[in-house]
Amino acid sequence: MNYIPHLRRGMQGRFLRIALITAMLVLYIHQPLYYSVAGEPPRNEETAEAVNLSGIEKEVNPKLIESFRNHLPQFLPLLHKEIVTIIDFSLPSTARRLWTVNIRTGEVIFNTLVAHGKNTGDNLAQKFSNTPQSYQSSLGFYLTDQIYTGKHGQSLRLRGLEKNINDNAWERAIVIHGADYVSDSFIRENGRLGRSHGCPAIPNEITEEFISTVKEGSLIFIYHPGYDKKS
Repeated sequence: MNYIPHLRRGMQGRFLRIALITAMLVLYIHQPLYYSVAGEPPRNEETAEAVNLSGIEKEVNPKLIESFRNHLPQFLPLLHKEIVTIIDFSLPSTARRLWTVNIRTGEVIFNTLVAHGKNTGDNLAQKFSNTPQSYQSSLGFYLTDQIYTGKHGQSLRLRGLEKNINDNAWERAIVIHGADYVSDSFIRENGRLGRSHGCPAIPNEITEEFISTVKEGSLIFIYHPGYDKKS
């Protein structure tokens, strides 16, 4: 009896199984290095409706909440922490216009000052851009990435998730960082916050805690009424 064809078929089967396992490993290894800190993230529109914003709904612009909920389903599958940060650039820079919320409990984790870009406006944010070197803020949804240490100290990289709205954020080095011009004392002396090169800069004293809380897989939504006209 000739065993060669059987041997070849057996070897082909083993090679096929090895190739399949290798392909699965490659796909697994190249997944984003985000992780869930509280179970599986929400995955569909029904769970988007269940997102708990009770801690901020009475104090935040209802149009912002509506815009956030309308656009959230397409970004919710990327969320790997039950945390979202909402920034309302329709408010003046003197207002505490940043909120970080636990979307399971509704708890407000942070409510603080945040700066906009120097070419976005003076006390009021008016102009927005996705263009490098524009020194303007960009609107829309971002995903938080990894921590690094730069010229502003500890900083947090952001990935812009919306084409032609903020998808140049990585190239533009739009990041979360602390700044001494984001403070009540700066407001008292100047009537407004200082301004960044487009980054949502926050007070120095909360930077480390804030970045540690929202890093690696939470969503940030930056709102202005003009966002809904672009998206």
